[in-house]
Amino acid sequence: MEKKSFEDEINLVWLFYALLKRIWLIIIVAVIFACGTAAYTFFRIQPTYTSTSTMLVLTKETTLTSLADLQLGSQLTKDYTVLIASRPVLEEVIVNLDLDMNYKQLRQRVAFENPEDTRILMISVTLNDAKMAKTVVDELAVVASEFIADKMEVAPPKIIEEGEVSGTKTGPNMSKNALIGFVAGAVLVCVIIVIMELMDDSIQTEEDIEKYLEVPMLALVPDKTNGKDKEKKSDRKGSKLWRTKV
Repeated sequence: MEKKSFEDEINLVWLFYALLKRIWLIIIVAVIFACGTAAYTFFRIQPTYTSTSTMLVLTKETTLTSLADLQLGSQLTKDYTVLIASRPVLEEVIVNLDLDMNYKQLRQRVAFENPEDTRILMISVTLNDAKMAKTVVDELAVVASEFIADKMEVAPPKIIEEGEVSGTKTGPNMSKNALIGFVAGAVLVCVIIVIMELMDDSIQTEEDIEKYLEVPMLALVPDKTNGKDKEKKSDRKGSKLWRTKV
């Protein structure tokens, strides 16, 4: 058991050094993947813009607010997020604005945020067009407010802030995509190197003989033939042939 654990440890060290020997190859391929991912993100993926509308959840038409109202209002915001993203609301927005999408596609572009311990509900819409994102989120807030008041028989949520045309892109994140490409490239090369090393069953050391052939090594014959020896041998052979021809 200890021998097997020792061999496993050696294999891990061997694989580590195999990767370390090719570190520049791993880095080069990872950088190529990162550049490719960044270029694809820049040239092929359309930028997106987000516009946000803010609503205040009311439990009743009054200026006085009790602790119970705050707790109820916080709970109602969770119900409202479900109602706002419902099919009737989204389909009405699509019809009113003549949008070229179905309610499922629109639902994927809508996000909600409810700051903790508040009755504030923030509705965000992300689209490829900044002006259209504002138009859609404003229409969604109006339609949702009317729908909630009608179905839940409560005071309609008040729209306290309309959306605005954003001049800042919210996506795609080029740095994040480039990092993903870098990591993916590095992992891919590492996997290929490990597979090649594991499939390489050539005998390179004395230990490999005992490991793969399962026979003890009795002697080691050193290879004394170096470049100079080969050159001298070649010269002697050539001169001998020359004398033979003469």
